[in-house]
Amino acid sequence: MKMSTDAARPKPARQWLHASLFGLLSGFCASASALDVDAGDYTALPAGTNLGLLYYQHAERNRLYANGDKLPLDAGLDSDIGILRGVHFMELGGYIVDPQFLLPFGNVRAKDDLSALGSDSGTGDLILAATVWLVNQPEQRRYFGITPFLWLPTGSYDNDRAINLGENRWKGALQAGYIEGLGDKFSLDLVGDVTFFGKNDDFGPASQTLKQKPLFQAQAFLRYHVNERFDLRAGVSRLWGGETEVDGLDMDDKPNTSKFNVGASWFFTPRDQLLVNFGRDLSVDNGFKEQGRVNLRLLHVF
Repeated sequence: MKMSTDAARPKPARQWLHASLFGLLSGFCASASALDVDAGDYTALPAGTNLGLLYYQHAERNRLYANGDKLPLDAGLDSDIGILRGVHFMELGGYIVDPQFLLPFGNVRAKDDLSALGSDSGTGDLILAATVWLVNQPEQRRYFGITPFLWLPTGSYDNDRAINLGENRWKGALQAGYIEGLGDKFSLDLVGDVTFFGKNDDFGPASQTLKQKPLFQAQAFLRYHVNERFDLRAGVSRLWGGETEVDGLDMDDKPNTSKFNVGASWFFTPRDQLLVNFGRDLSVDNGFKEQGRVNLRLLHVF
């Protein structure tokens, strides 16, 4: 069988690792490899409502995969990431719209056999977004919204570092979310999105050009409302696409990641909510596999 020219070209290990790390770390700006959401995020609130949110995620990884196979090394990567988020609900043309910003910050550090890759602390890329609700039926707990996202290349970045919180490129995404109340006690959330990437023309020590194909994600959640202020939730997610190339060399690094999470949310005052989630990856074709992550979110309505 004749092998294509691209397939015959070897992929330098450091270059592949840079691309793998880049793909993983870019996800922190939206909370883990893509546009992860929390169940209930697509609930429209009345015009004039403001939300202040603070997120924290601790995640640990000890396995690195290539083409579905675990690489023979002790690949450790831990992260502590926060996000500061502000949301304002308003009415525009008869529709509820919520312009918002998200600012990631924190620390990512390599461990064990990858400890030489170092770490990075600081801020990630600023994210701007706004959901438009095309369906807003609070009585039926039925909502449908569409959200464009824009990442600005403002985060911490140094091409000589293997690990960066910033991406040194523009990104855009389009996400749609639907919520349906199922009787008095259950709600179903369905969310899908696609992310588009600008190029990073200062990638790695040789200042190479990194490009990435569109990345897709589908998410589903089921919530059980114990009462009006407390719920239990579980979710699954699938991530695919997003293959990268460096100076025209295909990295064969589609993540093809499946994961799950379980958690609970509680309005401990009428205006303050605490959300706790635990999750982990179920399968990964390329990149790091999370053995566990804990997400905390504090929300204040004003």
